Amino acid sequence: MKILVINCGSSSLKYQILDMDGDNLMAKGLVERIGMEGSVITHKRLGNDAWVNEVPMNDHKEAIKQVLDALTDPTHGVVKSMEEIDAVGHRVVHAGEKYASSVLITEDVMKALEECVELAPLHNPPNLIGIKACQELMPGTPMVGVFDTAFHQTMPPESYIYAIPYKYYEKYGIRRYGFHGTSHKYVAERASEMLNCNLDDLKLITCHLGNGASVSAIKRGKCVDTSMGFTPLEGLVMGTRSGDIDPAIITYIRKKENLPSGAVNEILNKESGVLGISGVSSDFRDIEAAAEEGNERAQLALKVFVHKVRFYIGAYIAEMNGVDAIVFTAGVGENAPNMRDLICHDLGNLGIKIDLVKNKVRGKETIISRDDSPVKILLIPTNEEYMIARDTEELVEKLKVKK
Repeated sequence: MKILVINCGSSSLKYQILDMDGDNLMAKGLVERIGMEGSVITHKRLGNDAWVNEVPMNDHKEAIKQVLDALTDPTHGVVKSMEEIDAVGHRVVHAGEKYASSVLITEDVMKALEECVELAPLHNPPNLIGIKACQELMPGTPMVGVFDTAFHQTMPPESYIYAIPYKYYEKYGIRRYGFHGTSHKYVAERASEMLNCNLDDLKLITCHLGNGASVSAIKRGKCVDTSMGFTPLEGLVMGTRSGDIDPAIITYIRKKENLPSGAVNEILNKESGVLGISGVSSDFRDIEAAAEEGNERAQLALKVFVHKVRFYIGAYIAEMNGVDAIVFTAGVGENAPNMRDLICHDLGNLGIKIDLVKNKVRGKETIISRDDSPVKILLIPTNEEYMIARDTEELVEKLKVKK
Protein backbone atom coordinates (compact mmCIF):
# COMPACT_ATOMS: atom_id res chain seq x y z
CA MET A 1 0.00 0.00 0.00
CA LYS A 2 1.38 3.40 -1.04
CA ILE A 3 0.54 6.21 1.34
CA LEU A 4 1.14 9.92 0.98
CA VAL A 5 1.51 11.76 4.26
CA ILE A 6 0.85 15.49 4.45
CA ASN A 7 2.03 17.33 7.56
CA CYS A 8 1.15 21.03 7.44
CA GLY A 9 2.74 23.13 10.18
CA SER A 10 2.26 26.81 10.84
CA SER A 11 5.01 27.90 8.43
CA SER A 12 6.20 24.61 6.97
CA LEU A 13 4.95 21.48 5.24
CA LYS A 14 6.56 18.05 5.41
CA TYR A 15 5.54 15.17 3.22
CA GLN A 16 6.48 11.58 2.50
CA ILE A 17 5.38 8.78 0.23
CA LEU A 18 5.80 5.37 1.79
CA ASP A 19 5.28 1.89 0.44
CA MET A 20 4.00 0.20 3.58
CA ASP A 21 4.87 -3.23 2.23
CA GLY A 22 8.24 -3.26 3.99
CA ASP A 23 7.93 0.30 5.30
CA ASN A 24 9.92 1.61 2.35
CA LEU A 25 10.27 5.36 1.97
CA MET A 26 9.90 6.36 -1.69
CA ALA A 27 10.33 10.12 -1.41
CA LYS A 28 10.14 12.89 1.11
CA GLY A 29 10.31 16.62 1.18
CA LEU A 30 10.06 19.80 3.14
CA VAL A 31 8.56 23.15 2.30
CA GLU A 32 9.91 25.94 4.49
CA ARG A 33 9.13 29.58 5.17
CA ILE A 34 5.59 29.45 3.80
CA GLY A 35 4.22 32.98 3.66
CA MET A 36 7.70 34.39 4.23
CA GLU A 37 10.48 35.67 1.99
CA GLY A 38 12.71 32.87 0.74
CA SER A 39 10.12 30.09 0.70
CA VAL A 40 11.64 26.89 -0.67
CA ILE A 41 10.81 23.26 -1.36
CA THR A 42 13.41 20.54 -0.86
CA HIS A 43 12.36 17.26 -2.49
CA LYS A 44 14.31 14.01 -2.29
CA ARG A 45 13.55 10.79 -4.10
CA LEU A 46 15.08 7.71 -2.47
CA GLY A 47 18.54 7.12 -3.91
CA ASN A 48 18.79 10.53 -5.55
CA ASP A 49 20.21 13.88 -4.58
CA ALA A 50 17.84 16.42 -3.14
CA TRP A 51 16.16 18.79 -5.58
CA VAL A 52 15.73 22.32 -4.24
CA ASN A 53 13.47 24.93 -5.72
CA GLU A 54 13.07 28.40 -4.23
CA VAL A 55 9.69 29.69 -5.32
CA PRO A 56 7.23 32.16 -3.75
CA MET A 57 4.54 30.37 -1.72
CA ASN A 58 2.16 32.78 -0.09
CA ASP A 59 0.04 30.17 1.62
CA HIS A 60 -0.33 26.44 2.20
CA LYS A 61 -2.50 25.91 -0.86
CA GLU A 62 0.38 27.06 -3.08
CA ALA A 63 2.74 24.84 -1.08
CA ILE A 64 0.53 21.77 -1.64
CA LYS A 65 0.57 22.43 -5.38
CA GLN A 66 4.38 22.53 -5.36
CA VAL A 67 4.46 19.22 -3.47
CA LEU A 68 2.14 17.42 -5.89
CA ASP A 69 4.05 18.82 -8.86
CA ALA A 70 7.31 17.49 -7.41
CA LEU A 71 5.82 14.04 -6.73
CA THR A 72 4.62 13.65 -10.33
CA ASP A 73 7.56 15.37 -12.03
CA PRO A 74 9.07 13.14 -14.78
CA THR A 75 12.58 13.72 -13.47
CA HIS A 76 12.22 14.07 -9.70
CA GLY A 77 8.90 12.35 -9.02
CA VAL A 78 8.05 8.82 -7.91
CA VAL A 79 4.53 8.38 -9.32
CA LYS A 80 3.06 9.08 -12.74
CA SER A 81 -0.17 10.34 -11.23
CA MET A 82 -1.80 10.66 -7.85
CA GLU A 83 -4.00 7.69 -8.76
CA GLU A 84 -1.10 5.45 -7.74
CA ILE A 85 -1.54 6.56 -4.14
CA ASP A 86 -3.81 4.25 -2.12
CA ALA A 87 -4.48 6.68 0.73
CA VAL A 88 -3.45 10.02 2.19
CA GLY A 89 -2.75 10.54 5.88
CA HIS A 90 -3.10 14.08 7.18
CA ARG A 91 -1.72 15.47 10.37
CA VAL A 92 -4.51 17.40 12.09
CA VAL A 93 -3.74 19.46 15.16
CA HIS A 94 -7.01 19.81 17.03
CA ALA A 95 -10.28 17.91 17.20
CA GLY A 96 -11.38 18.91 20.69
CA GLU A 97 -12.92 15.94 22.44
CA LYS A 98 -14.67 14.86 19.24
CA TYR A 99 -11.97 12.39 18.20
CA ALA A 100 -9.43 10.77 20.48
CA SER A 101 -7.95 8.57 17.75
CA SER A 102 -7.34 8.64 14.00
CA VAL A 103 -10.38 8.58 11.70
CA LEU A 104 -11.34 8.35 8.05
CA ILE A 105 -12.16 11.85 6.86
CA THR A 106 -15.80 12.38 5.94
CA GLU A 107 -17.94 15.48 5.51
CA ASP A 108 -18.92 15.25 9.17
CA VAL A 109 -15.27 15.04 10.20
CA MET A 110 -14.44 18.11 8.09
CA LYS A 111 -17.26 20.05 9.75
CA ALA A 112 -15.97 19.05 13.17
CA LEU A 113 -12.44 20.15 12.28
CA GLU A 114 -13.70 23.48 10.96
CA GLU A 115 -15.48 24.00 14.28
CA CYS A 116 -12.11 23.55 16.00
CA VAL A 117 -10.33 26.22 13.92
CA GLU A 118 -10.69 28.74 16.75
CA LEU A 119 -8.82 26.33 19.03
CA ALA A 120 -5.82 26.04 16.68
CA PRO A 121 -5.90 29.13 14.43
CA LEU A 122 -2.36 28.64 13.10
CA HIS A 123 -2.66 24.94 12.29
CA ASN A 124 -6.18 23.71 11.64
CA PRO A 125 -6.64 26.09 8.66
CA PRO A 126 -3.53 24.80 6.82
CA ASN A 127 -4.47 21.22 7.83
CA LEU A 128 -7.88 21.72 6.24
CA ILE A 129 -6.37 23.33 3.14
CA GLY A 130 -4.12 20.30 2.71
CA ILE A 131 -7.06 17.91 2.99
CA LYS A 132 -9.25 19.88 0.57
CA ALA A 133 -6.43 20.23 -1.97
CA CYS A 134 -5.79 16.49 -1.94
CA GLN A 135 -9.51 15.72 -2.16
CA GLU A 136 -9.78 17.90 -5.27
CA LEU A 137 -6.76 16.34 -6.97
CA MET A 138 -7.34 12.78 -5.76
CA PRO A 139 -11.10 12.20 -5.71
CA GLY A 140 -12.07 8.81 -4.34
CA THR A 141 -8.76 8.28 -2.52
CA PRO A 142 -9.28 7.57 1.21
CA MET A 143 -8.16 10.41 3.48
CA VAL A 144 -7.28 9.82 7.13
CA GLY A 145 -6.95 12.40 9.89
CA VAL A 146 -4.32 11.70 12.57
CA PHE A 147 -4.65 14.01 15.54
CA ASP A 148 -1.92 15.66 17.57
CA THR A 149 -4.07 15.34 20.66
CA ALA A 150 -4.47 11.54 20.69
CA PHE A 151 -1.19 10.60 22.43
CA HIS A 152 -1.95 12.94 25.32
CA GLN A 153 -5.29 11.36 26.18
CA THR A 154 -3.51 9.31 28.88
CA MET A 155 -2.94 12.40 31.03
CA PRO A 156 -4.60 12.16 34.45
CA PRO A 157 -7.30 14.73 35.32
CA GLU A 158 -4.96 16.67 37.59
CA SER A 159 -2.79 17.35 34.55
CA TYR A 160 -5.51 18.43 32.14
CA ILE A 161 -8.17 20.16 34.27
CA TYR A 162 -7.93 23.95 34.58
CA ALA A 163 -8.77 25.71 37.84
CA ILE A 164 -11.83 27.47 36.42
CA PRO A 165 -15.49 26.62 37.11
CA TYR A 166 -15.87 22.93 36.30
CA LYS A 167 -19.01 23.62 34.31
CA TYR A 168 -16.88 25.03 31.49
CA TYR A 169 -15.17 21.69 31.08
CA GLU A 170 -18.52 19.92 31.11
CA LYS A 171 -20.19 22.36 28.69
CA TYR A 172 -17.36 23.26 26.32
CA GLY A 173 -14.60 20.71 26.90
CA ILE A 174 -12.18 23.35 28.14
CA ARG A 175 -9.15 21.36 29.30
CA ARG A 176 -5.53 20.75 28.40
CA TYR A 177 -5.30 18.62 25.25
CA GLY A 178 -1.65 18.77 24.29
CA PHE A 179 -0.24 18.67 20.77
CA HIS A 180 2.66 17.30 18.69
CA GLY A 181 1.45 13.91 19.93
CA THR A 182 2.68 11.90 16.95
CA SER A 183 6.14 13.40 17.35
CA HIS A 184 6.34 12.81 21.10
CA LYS A 185 5.15 9.23 20.63
CA TYR A 186 7.64 8.50 17.85
CA VAL A 187 10.73 9.82 19.64
CA ALA A 188 9.71 8.10 22.87
CA GLU A 189 9.56 4.75 21.07
CA ARG A 190 12.89 5.40 19.33
CA ALA A 191 14.50 6.44 22.63
CA SER A 192 13.59 3.12 24.21
CA GLU A 193 15.16 1.29 21.26
CA MET A 194 18.33 3.41 21.36
CA LEU A 195 18.70 2.83 25.10
CA ASN A 196 17.86 -0.85 24.73
CA CYS A 197 15.19 -0.49 27.40
CA ASN A 198 11.52 -1.36 27.57
CA LEU A 199 9.48 1.81 27.11
CA ASP A 200 7.36 0.76 30.10
CA ASP A 201 10.45 1.03 32.31
CA LEU A 202 11.46 4.56 31.29
CA LYS A 203 10.76 8.12 32.42
CA LEU A 204 11.29 10.44 29.47
CA ILE A 205 11.06 14.15 28.79
CA THR A 206 10.62 14.81 25.09
CA CYS A 207 11.32 18.31 23.76
CA HIS A 208 9.72 19.08 20.39
CA LEU A 209 11.36 22.42 19.65
CA GLY A 210 10.58 24.33 16.49
CA ASN A 211 8.44 27.22 15.32
CA GLY A 212 5.81 25.45 17.38
CA ALA A 213 7.24 23.88 20.52
CA SER A 214 6.16 21.64 23.37
CA VAL A 215 7.60 19.45 26.10
CA SER A 216 6.03 16.21 27.34
CA ALA A 217 6.53 14.03 30.40
CA ILE A 218 6.25 10.35 29.44
CA LYS A 219 6.17 7.75 32.19
CA ARG A 220 6.06 4.05 31.34
CA GLY A 221 5.15 4.86 27.74
CA LYS A 222 2.20 7.07 28.69
CA CYS A 223 2.00 10.84 28.53
CA VAL A 224 1.36 12.19 32.04
CA ASP A 225 1.78 15.89 31.27
CA THR A 226 2.54 18.24 28.40
CA SER A 227 3.17 21.95 28.02
CA MET A 228 0.60 22.87 25.37
CA GLY A 229 -2.95 23.20 26.58
CA PHE A 230 -6.50 23.88 25.38
CA THR A 231 -4.88 25.29 22.25
CA PRO A 232 -1.28 25.24 20.96
CA LEU A 233 -0.86 28.74 22.43
CA GLU A 234 -0.04 27.58 25.96
CA GLY A 235 3.36 26.46 27.21
CA LEU A 236 6.75 27.34 25.76
CA VAL A 237 7.66 30.58 24.02
CA MET A 238 7.43 29.78 20.29
CA GLY A 239 8.00 31.35 16.89
CA THR A 240 4.99 33.66 16.95
CA ARG A 241 3.09 32.37 20.00
CA SER A 242 3.45 33.81 23.47
CA GLY A 243 3.21 30.61 25.46
CA ASP A 244 2.33 30.97 29.15
CA ILE A 245 1.23 34.45 30.21
CA ASP A 246 -0.86 36.00 32.96
CA PRO A 247 -4.41 35.79 31.51
CA ALA A 248 -5.19 39.28 32.83
CA ILE A 249 -2.78 40.62 30.17
CA ILE A 250 -5.39 39.88 27.52
CA THR A 251 -8.07 42.19 28.91
CA TYR A 252 -5.44 44.77 29.91
CA ILE A 253 -4.00 45.09 26.40
CA ARG A 254 -7.44 45.12 24.84
CA LYS A 255 -8.53 47.98 27.10
CA LYS A 256 -5.34 50.01 26.70
CA GLU A 257 -5.21 49.61 22.92
CA ASN A 258 -8.99 49.82 22.46
CA LEU A 259 -8.92 46.65 20.38
CA PRO A 260 -11.90 44.76 18.95
CA SER A 261 -12.86 41.29 20.13
CA GLY A 262 -10.38 38.65 18.97
CA ALA A 263 -7.56 41.09 18.24
CA VAL A 264 -5.49 40.19 21.29
CA ASN A 265 -5.84 36.49 20.47
CA GLU A 266 -4.43 37.29 17.04
CA ILE A 267 -1.53 39.17 18.63
CA LEU A 268 -0.71 36.32 21.02
CA ASN A 269 -0.82 33.71 18.24
CA LYS A 270 0.79 35.52 15.33
CA GLU A 271 2.78 38.51 16.60
CA SER A 272 4.30 37.25 19.84
CA GLY A 273 6.88 34.62 20.83
CA VAL A 274 10.47 35.13 19.70
CA LEU A 275 9.17 37.30 16.84
CA GLY A 276 7.49 39.65 19.29
CA ILE A 277 10.51 39.88 21.58
CA SER A 278 13.20 40.13 18.91
CA GLY A 279 11.35 42.11 16.26
CA VAL A 280 13.51 40.19 13.79
CA SER A 281 11.74 37.02 12.71
CA SER A 282 9.86 33.95 13.87
CA ASP A 283 12.62 31.77 12.40
CA PHE A 284 15.17 30.81 15.04
CA ARG A 285 17.95 30.75 12.44
CA ASP A 286 17.34 34.41 11.65
CA ILE A 287 17.26 35.27 15.34
CA GLU A 288 20.49 33.38 16.09
CA ALA A 289 22.20 35.23 13.24
CA ALA A 290 20.99 38.58 14.58
CA ALA A 291 22.06 37.63 18.11
CA GLU A 292 25.56 36.81 16.90
CA GLU A 293 25.71 40.27 15.32
CA GLY A 294 24.95 41.83 18.69
CA ASN A 295 21.20 42.41 18.44
CA GLU A 296 20.22 42.59 22.12
CA ARG A 297 16.53 41.87 21.57
CA ALA A 298 17.40 38.80 19.52
CA GLN A 299 19.71 37.66 22.33
CA LEU A 300 16.91 38.23 24.84
CA ALA A 301 14.43 36.24 22.74
CA LEU A 302 16.75 33.23 22.77
CA LYS A 303 17.32 33.53 26.52
CA VAL A 304 13.57 33.67 27.21
CA PHE A 305 13.00 30.60 25.03
CA VAL A 306 15.77 28.63 26.77
CA HIS A 307 14.52 29.68 30.20
CA LYS A 308 11.05 28.32 29.51
CA VAL A 309 12.30 24.98 28.18
CA ARG A 310 14.46 24.54 31.29
CA PHE A 311 11.48 25.48 33.46
CA TYR A 312 9.37 22.65 32.05
CA ILE A 313 12.20 20.12 32.19
CA GLY A 314 12.65 20.86 35.89
CA ALA A 315 8.91 20.68 36.54
CA TYR A 316 8.56 17.31 34.83
CA ILE A 317 11.53 15.83 36.66
CA ALA A 318 9.73 16.73 39.89
CA GLU A 319 6.40 15.42 38.62
CA MET A 320 7.81 12.02 37.61
CA ASN A 321 10.27 11.83 40.54
CA GLY A 322 13.22 11.64 38.18
CA VAL A 323 14.00 11.15 34.51
CA ASP A 324 16.02 8.59 32.58
CA ALA A 325 16.47 10.50 29.33
CA ILE A 326 15.75 13.84 27.69
CA VAL A 327 15.04 13.85 23.97
CA PHE A 328 15.48 16.79 21.59
CA THR A 329 13.60 16.78 18.30
CA ALA A 330 12.01 19.00 15.58
CA GLY A 331 13.62 21.90 13.71
CA VAL A 332 15.40 23.66 16.57
CA GLY A 333 15.86 20.56 18.71
CA GLU A 334 17.52 18.66 15.87
CA ASN A 335 19.56 21.40 14.22
CA ALA A 336 20.63 23.93 16.85
CA PRO A 337 23.56 22.61 18.92
CA ASN A 338 23.94 25.96 20.65
CA MET A 339 20.33 25.91 21.86
CA ARG A 340 20.66 22.35 23.20
CA ASP A 341 23.82 23.39 25.02
CA LEU A 342 22.14 26.43 26.58
CA ILE A 343 19.13 24.37 27.68
CA CYS A 344 21.26 21.66 29.31
CA HIS A 345 23.92 23.99 30.68
CA ASP A 346 24.55 23.82 34.43
CA LEU A 347 21.99 21.08 35.11
CA GLY A 348 24.57 18.70 36.53
CA ASN A 349 22.86 18.56 39.92
CA LEU A 350 19.85 17.06 38.13
CA GLY A 351 22.06 14.44 36.50
CA ILE A 352 21.98 16.16 33.11
CA LYS A 353 25.44 16.48 31.54
CA ILE A 354 25.76 17.31 27.86
CA ASP A 355 28.91 16.41 25.92
CA LEU A 356 30.00 19.51 23.99
CA VAL A 357 31.80 17.46 21.33
CA LYS A 358 29.01 14.91 20.80
CA ASN A 359 26.54 17.81 20.66
CA LYS A 360 28.18 19.25 17.54
CA VAL A 361 25.76 17.46 15.25
CA ARG A 362 22.64 18.29 13.30
CA GLY A 363 19.74 16.08 12.32
CA LYS A 364 21.38 12.80 13.29
CA GLU A 365 20.00 10.19 15.66
CA THR A 366 22.56 9.98 18.44
CA ILE A 367 23.29 10.25 22.17
CA ILE A 368 24.84 13.61 23.07
CA SER A 369 25.22 13.24 26.85
CA ARG A 370 28.54 12.64 28.57
CA ASP A 371 29.39 9.04 29.37
CA ASP A 372 29.10 9.78 33.11
CA SER A 373 25.73 11.53 32.79
CA PRO A 374 23.07 9.72 34.88
CA VAL A 375 20.44 11.18 32.56
CA LYS A 376 20.92 10.37 28.89
CA ILE A 377 20.44 13.18 26.37
CA LEU A 378 19.27 12.06 22.95
CA LEU A 379 18.93 13.78 19.60
CA ILE A 380 16.23 12.01 17.57
CA PRO A 381 14.95 13.44 14.28
CA THR A 382 11.20 13.17 14.48
CA ASN A 383 9.22 11.15 11.99
CA GLU A 384 5.62 12.14 12.47
CA GLU A 385 4.97 11.11 8.89
CA TYR A 386 5.78 7.46 9.57
CA MET A 387 3.47 7.40 12.59
CA ILE A 388 0.70 8.98 10.49
CA ALA A 389 1.27 6.41 7.71
CA ARG A 390 0.96 3.56 10.22
CA ASP A 391 -2.43 4.79 11.42
CA THR A 392 -3.58 5.46 7.86
CA GLU A 393 -2.67 1.98 6.70
CA GLU A 394 -4.48 0.40 9.65
CA LEU A 395 -7.70 2.33 9.03
CA VAL A 396 -7.71 1.76 5.28
CA GLU A 397 -7.09 -1.96 5.76
CA LYS A 398 -10.11 -2.10 8.10
CA LEU A 399 -12.15 -0.30 5.45
CA LYS A 400 -11.18 -2.95 2.90
CA VAL A 401 -12.20 -5.75 5.28
CA LYS A 402 -15.62 -4.16 5.83
CA LYS A 403 -16.17 -3.97 2.10
